[in-house]
Amino acid sequence: MSIKTHLIQLAKYGFFGVLATLIHLVSAWAVIYFFAASVFVANLIAFLTAFGFSYVFQTLYVFKSSFHLLKFVKFFAVQFGTFLFAYVISDVFPVSNSYLHTLLIVAIMPLVTFTIHKFWTFKEIECS
Repeated sequence: MSIKTHLIQLAKYGFFGVLATLIHLVSAWAVIYFFAASVFVANLIAFLTAFGFSYVFQTLYVFKSSFHLLKFVKFFAVQFGTFLFAYVISDVFPVSNSYLHTLLIVAIMPLVTFTIHKFWTFKEIECS
């Protein structure tokens, strides 16, 4: 793959990542506002909502891959692991505002996931 191809792929990842982040933020803030849920519960619901969107669009348009159960499990492991990591890291910083706390969580998540998805999640599955 050429550098140009990698950069285009990264740009697509970023575009769909921004959309997924907006979906996450709106979902989490709505759950906090309408149901007075905790930050963790709100972000868990928002994560699952954004996850579905992200998996479909990253699979089809960024990595131009097919749907496969193993890829789904890997994608979930990376996204959920990153979500938990971001939540734990965000708790290190004393942010009392639930909305800002959520913003911190979604800012941490995409920093690592592109590389993991590119070289592990969407690596072609060898059939034996």
